[in-house]
This record gives sequence, C-alpha cells and structure tokens, in this order.
Amino acid sequence: AFQENEIKLLTAEIERLKNFGCLGVSPSLEGLRDENAKLKYRLNFLQKSLQEERSKAAKSMININSCLQEIFGAAIQAAYPELENPPLVVTPSQQPKFGDYQCNSAMAISQILLKTKEQKVSPREIAEKIAKNIPANECIEKVEIAGPGFINVHLRKDFVSKQLSSLLMNGVQPPAIGKRKKVVVDFSSPNIAKEMHVGHLRSTIIGESMCRLFEFAGYDVLRLNHLGDWGTQFGMLIAHLQDKFPDYLTVSPPIGDLQAFYKESKRRFDTEEEFKKRAYQCVVLLQSKNPDFIKAWELICDVSRKEFQKIYNCLDITVIERGESFYHEMMKDIVKEFEDKGFVQVDDGRKIVFVPGFPVPLTIMKSDGGYTYDTSDLAALKHRLCEEKGDILIYVVDSGQSVHLQTVFAAGQMIGWYDPKVTRVAHAAFGVVLGEDKKKFKTRSGDTVRLIDLLEEGLKRAMDKLKDKERDKVLTPEELKAAQTSVAFGCIKYADLSHNRLNDYVFSFDKMLDDRGNTAAYLLYAFTRIRAIARLANIDEQMLRKAAREEVLILDHEKEWKLGKCILRFPEILQKILEDLLLHTLCDYLYELATTFTEFYDNCYCVEKDRQSGQIVKVNMWRLLLCEATAAVMAKGFDILGIKPVQRM
Repeated sequence: AFQENEIKLLTAEIERLKNFGCLGVSPSLEGLRDENAKLKYRLNFLQKSLQEERSKAAKSMININSCLQEIFGAAIQAAYPELENPPLVVTPSQQPKFGDYQCNSAMAISQILLKTKEQKVSPREIAEKIAKNIPANECIEKVEIAGPGFINVHLRKDFVSKQLSSLLMNGVQPPAIGKRKKVVVDFSSPNIAKEMHVGHLRSTIIGESMCRLFEFAGYDVLRLNHLGDWGTQFGMLIAHLQDKFPDYLTVSPPIGDLQAFYKESKRRFDTEEEFKKRAYQCVVLLQSKNPDFIKAWELICDVSRKEFQKIYNCLDITVIERGESFYHEMMKDIVKEFEDKGFVQVDDGRKIVFVPGFPVPLTIMKSDGGYTYDTSDLAALKHRLCEEKGDILIYVVDSGQSVHLQTVFAAGQMIGWYDPKVTRVAHAAFGVVLGEDKKKFKTRSGDTVRLIDLLEEGLKRAMDKLKDKERDKVLTPEELKAAQTSVAFGCIKYADLSHNRLNDYVFSFDKMLDDRGNTAAYLLYAFTRIRAIARLANIDEQMLRKAAREEVLILDHEKEWKLGKCILRFPEILQKILEDLLLHTLCDYLYELATTFTEFYDNCYCVEKDRQSGQIVKVNMWRLLLCEATAAVMAKGFDILGIKPVQRM
C-alpha cells in the first residue's frame, strides 16, 4: 500500500514537471530534467519492487488462521465499533462436527461490555451480531452459533482445493512476513580446549533449526558461535604448552587429546604455585598481543576448531565463529560508556553496574583491571544491535543463564542501545539432558558424555536397528549407509526438538529409535512410504506436475477433507513458532500430518489394482496429488528440523 501510494505521487510529480517543459531542450531547464530523471528512476524501481512483492505474495502459502482473524476482526469492529482492541480468538476445531475453525471471542466481549459499559449482553447474542457482520470473503462456506456463543466456521471446499493446487504448483512457500528483518542467532558456543559434550547438543540442534526456520521465512539470518576463546584459562594452557612443547613456534605441537592437555594444565595450576604465577603472566602477555603468545593461543584454538567441526559436519550445522576474543577491543569503550552515563559504582576496586529490577549487579571490570563475561556479553549485545543492525536477537543458551542474560538485556535497554517495542531480544532457554535414571546424563564413571561418542553410538544403534528389520538384504550398501546416518542423526535431533525446550528431557536411544509413535524413525519411514506410492504406480514427477496444473483436487471423502486442511495448517504452525520459538510444535504437527495421512490412505484408494493379477486398473490422480502435497510439507518440515530423509529405507 505504501509503495502504491508513492507510485501515485511520483507519477503526479512527473506530470507536473512535464508541464514545466522539463522534457524540452532548453539548457536553462537542466535541473528540472535531472529531477525528472531521478523521479522516473525511483518510479521504475518502485514498480519493479512492487511487482516482485506481489509475485512473492501470490506464491506464499496462505495462513488460513490469519485470514479468519482478519475476517472476524473486521466483523467485531463493525458489530462493536466502540470497543478498543477487542479480544480475537480463532482456533482450529477439535471435532469435525464443530466445523473447521472456531471463533471464541463472544464470551470475552460479553465480560468487557459488562465491566466497561455495564451492559449485560449474552455471549450468544454477541456471536449472532458478529456473524451478521462477517464481510464477503473467499474462504468461509458458512458459520453456525453453538453452545453459549461459539462461532463454528466451515471452510469452502473450492478454497481449500485451490490452496492445495497452488502449493503443488509453487512448492511449499513461506507465509508472507512483511518487511525483511535481520535476525542474529547465538547458539552452540563451546569452550576452546574443552570437548563438546552432551550439554552442547541442545543449543547446537535448537539453534540450527531456528536459523533454518527464519531463513525459510525470508529473514536475513546471521548465525553466530560465541566461542569461549578468551580469558584466564589460556594463561595456564599457554604456560603448559611452553613446558611440554618448547619449540611450538617452529614445530606444530602434536596435541592429540586437548581434553587431557587441559586437565594436566589445570592440575598444575591448582597444585604448583610457581606455574600459577607464570600462568597469570601469560594472560597479561596474551592480552597485550605479544606475537609469540598470540601464536600459542591460535594453535590451541585451531586444535579445538577441528574437533568442533567434526561434530558440525555430522549434524550438518552451519555457524560463523565469533568468540569472546572478537569483542576484546570493544570492552574498554563499554566500560567508558557506562561510566560516562553515570551507571558505574566502585565496589572493593571492582567496577559494577546495578540494573533496576535485578539484585545482582554486573561486574564490568575486575579490581585487577581485567574484564569479565559480563563485559564481553555487553560488548556482543551492543555490536549485534548497533553494528550488525539486528532487528531480532535470539540467544539459544541453557536456562541456568537466564538471570544473567536478562540482566545484560536490561542493561542494554537502560543505556539506550535498543527499545524492546522496536527490537526483539529473546533468550531461547532450554532444560538439561537427563539419563534414564532422571539424573544429569553422565557416563558410568560419572564423567560428562562426549558428544562425538554419543553420535558414534547413535550410528551403531541405527545400523543394528536396520539389520534387525533386515534392511541390509533389500538395500544397496550405499542406500544402507544413507539410511543409517539419516536415522541416527535424525533421531537424536528429533528426540531433542520434539520436547518443549523449556523442560528437561530423558535421553534414550531405545525410545528415539522406536519406529512407533512420535519419533523420527516413524516419520522417516512414513515419508519414504508416501514418496513410493506414485513411483510404484509408474507416475513420474512430470506427470504429477501436469496433473497439478489440470486436476481439481476433489475433497468429498471426509478423510480427504481432513488431510487437505491439515496440510494447509503448515503456515500457521510456522507463524506460531516464529513468535514463541518453541519447535516441538512443528514436530507435533508433522506427527499429526503423518497419522492423518495414514487414516486417508487406509480409507481412500490412491491406486486401484485387480485382485487376481495385481495389475493397476485405475489411478486416482487427485489422491496422488494429496500424497504429493503431504510429502512436500513433510520434506520442508524435515529440512527446518535439520533431518535428511532418504528415498529408500
């Protein structure tokens, strides 16, 4: 609407300049000609941009819930113009007899009228008034008032059929999101010189999936790995490196086991006073950018980086490294900014900042002049807001960091870096991974479970499962290997993502590899079966594309209708997750879609065969198209979750 308005204004301005004779040849009118050229350029740019937006919007999947909210919002406004921001509640119906969706606003409006206007009006009367004011639209067949004031909505079959055809022709497209925003996601964030363990699993998997979702929705996403690559621990690591590999500057030290190297240096730091003093000196020399110490630091970081990358390759994770060291030079300016604005207090030599509403202050400088995690987190926040120009910042960090992060965010608001009404800064917190004994997941010896060991165990168990099902007898070695990695890593990811991230969850290979119930094993198998239906009927992609253009999707059978509506709920599921960042909703939806498909397939013949010969006698193409639409949505859902399906399983 804004672009259309500007186009009208520009067109009028060009006409005005024409009347001045600016398109003539008189040199005295050179300035006007330049102005006209600029306006024409701007007009062309806007028209092209508007065309692209319209083309994108035409291909976008319609969020039916949002459409109904707009329709009922207009109806409520027309029925009760005196109400400011009236409640608007539209949800899918739980039972087919109550229609396809329900508008449940009447009860809440009745309460508001009683409280604010002292008018006693029954919810049913309100529902009837809303129903009478529903504007003309393409999606509602009819509405019915039920019970105390529920408005049951029945969708038009031709509308649903048209949306499914659009999906089949254009592919699974994201819902329209308006202005393209920049999203910064901070996730994974292991520490240098320490191996990634099961505690890093959740941040890595959840963060990757969130990035994929925002990218699919059309946002500009910056994926950041806030590595612990700076700080006092590097003093003891460098001092130990100097003792163990004195020629490290010329010969690359063969540090095979960095975890053991870290433990050795920590033991020395705790027991040898002389070593401890030297470790502190090493920190000072590192922070003053002494070239030899920077080289030692880089060597240690490189060893860790290679180990992290093995995990990221297994799990198909893409992330840009931007550790604490990146922000080191900015920290003195952060301290100065808080001092200049009068927020700093000195406590026993430390510089601290109290944030209203938070009892524990942030320590932005230690008594020895060193910086802290608080300082680096403030520097990172400011850089992401002011340099990266992030519109949405998401920190995928465990729940234990909640108070710390909320304090840092509140400090950013207090000093004026961002306005929460304009910029969204969110902590996507998550619970811990538990063992089957419901305690923190550990090895039998009580050590933290190494992530690489967990992934290797997953591969082994997935292969055992496939062999139990005798898949090794029907799949080629390449297909078996692809199925193994798909099942192993898919099940580990799905087991995490299918739980509400705010809760702890029990890690169990037996449960996640079960091919019954809401697991990746079940969904991957269901997907492979759906994809095989058209192939076994000798219908190729070209024939399906032609059918999508020409066939009308008949939705007369109740199971066809149920499946069609379920497929089209995909955009509203994604919209909800973009708002609350809870990915288990997508897992629940995919499981519902797979079970709804099974109901459809058991009741509606897609391919009819002769009972004696087994020969295909009839292909119900519109039903094959429903299979195709189901598979397309499942494939996109898998992609967002970071799960790779296979053609044969």
